[in-house]
Order: sequence, then structure tokens, then C-alpha cells
Amino acid sequence: MRMLVSAGIVLNWLASAPAHAGITIEVVDPIIVAHIDKTAQRMKVSVDGKPVHSWKVSTGTLGYSTPVGDYAPYRMHTMWRSRQYDDAPMPHAVFFYEGYAVHGTYSTGQLGRRASHGCIRLKPANAKKFFNLILKHGRARTKITISGG
Repeated sequence: MRMLVSAGIVLNWLASAPAHAGITIEVVDPIIVAHIDKTAQRMKVSVDGKPVHSWKVSTGTLGYSTPVGDYAPYRMHTMWRSRQYDDAPMPHAVFFYEGYAVHGTYSTGQLGRRASHGCIRLKPANAKKFFNLILKHGRARTKITISGG
């Protein structure tokens, strides 16, 4: 009985772990794969291995690098406001590591070049499409891969 209670406490802690906890979840059999290439400033999305979208993005500018690696979304918000950067709007935010997210931006003229504080910015309509794909297939079946310099 004591073991079950301990296991329950650990599972509850994992489920509610804060963004900065650094917990990385390996996506075993992803349906959605989003590949962000920082060099090309492009995000390509495939569903069931088939390419479905290719969008311009903005990643982190000098001094605000976007982290490289493989991630799984851990929380999502239809609308979020940055607590760190002047209450900046982050429509259709998909958080994948610490405070980093894929989200929409209203500064669409900067897409295609580095312009963010580390997040991955998309046109609002594209952020909504990505968000809805994840809602449809699930965070646990979504892999976000970031590469490039």
C-alpha cells in the first residue's frame, strides 16, 4: 500500500512538473513530426510520415539561442502572454522545453530571419494549424526536432 501511494505521488509530481524542471519525454512512435531548421529559418511538418506543411519561422536572435534537440510538447495555450517579455502575445503557444514555445507572432515581416528571444515564431494562421494538429493527434504523439546553427 505504501508503495502505491509513493508511486501515485511521483506520477502526480511528474504530471505537474514546472516548465523549468527539464523533464524530456521521448516520443516513441510520433504521428506528427515538426522539424525546425534554424539555418534555413523554416519549419516542416509531417503527419504519418507525409509532408503537410513548410513554413517560414523566426528563431532566437544573437544572445537568445533557440535550443537544439528533440522535444515533446508539455503544455499548450490558445493564447498566452509572455511573463518575461513585456506581456507579449503568444497565440497558439505549444511549449516544448522550459519557457520555449512554438507560437504565432504578429511581427510577420520578420519571419524567415532570427528575431525572437528563443521561441519559434510562426504566422498566426500557421501556429493555429500546428496547434490543432496536436490537439487532434495528441501531445504524446508529437515530436519537435530543432537543428542548425
